[in-house]
Amino acid sequence: MLQGRVAIITGSGRGIGREHALLFASLGAKVVVNDLGGAIDGSGKDVSAAQAVVDEIAAAGGEAVANTDSVSSFAGAKALVDQAVSSFGDLHVVVNNAGILRDRMLVSMSEEEFDAVIAVHLKGTFNVSRHAADYWREQAKAGTIVDRAIVNTSSGAGLHGNVGQTNYAAAKAGIAAMTVVNAMELHRYGVRANCIAPVARTRLTLQTPGMGEPMQNQVFDPENVSPLVAVLASETCPFNGQVFSVYGGSVGIYAGWSIAESVESDDRWTPETLAAAMD
Repeated sequence: MLQGRVAIITGSGRGIGREHALLFASLGAKVVVNDLGGAIDGSGKDVSAAQAVVDEIAAAGGEAVANTDSVSSFAGAKALVDQAVSSFGDLHVVVNNAGILRDRMLVSMSEEEFDAVIAVHLKGTFNVSRHAADYWREQAKAGTIVDRAIVNTSSGAGLHGNVGQTNYAAAKAGIAAMTVVNAMELHRYGVRANCIAPVARTRLTLQTPGMGEPMQNQVFDPENVSPLVAVLASETCPFNGQVFSVYGGSVGIYAGWSIAESVESDDRWTPETLAAAMD
């Protein structure tokens, strides 16, 4: 399904990203395993996380290289895209998966806690997609238009809300919106952009109070998520600009924001008449 396709997968040293990388490689993709190797809150760095996945792929007969640039860095994201092209000669797929958590109630959340989560999730998705899109546009201008794909990672917290995650939810909602816009803009270059909102057992979800034991159920195995990502990354995938839910054996497609009810007036509302109508 992914034979010969070159894929960048961010945050693929552990968890869902690791499962993406292993599956992509088993399906014939050449994978750039990107992972800073930091802690759940984004602190620290460990180059062995990405390299361990590369070694696992190589041992199974696949092709992969490690990258430890931070996606929150605009220059780092460019270096990541440049490495994919220099290592494998092209770039077909970007899977934006990297993320951190700094959970806190709104009244207690610091500016740094908000900025750090936005930087990795939302800006990180922008950074890598932006540099990949620049490369793809230049390829299209040179007459090389082939199927290319972005697969972003949102979350139910961003699409439905979750207490204690103002920063995370805002970033994930922004990623879903970014996906829709990128799909519109990049289609002319042969690029599709879709988004997943997975529910799975990861280092991040296990930090949610009360979720440790329920998350042990096999329905939350991270391996359940990766087949959808492979489908969205494949050359024959027809989807563009869509957001999918995925957990266990369930895959759904979101309909986006919709107007459930409305009130209408032929004249300009006054505050009083509008309040009465809305009541």
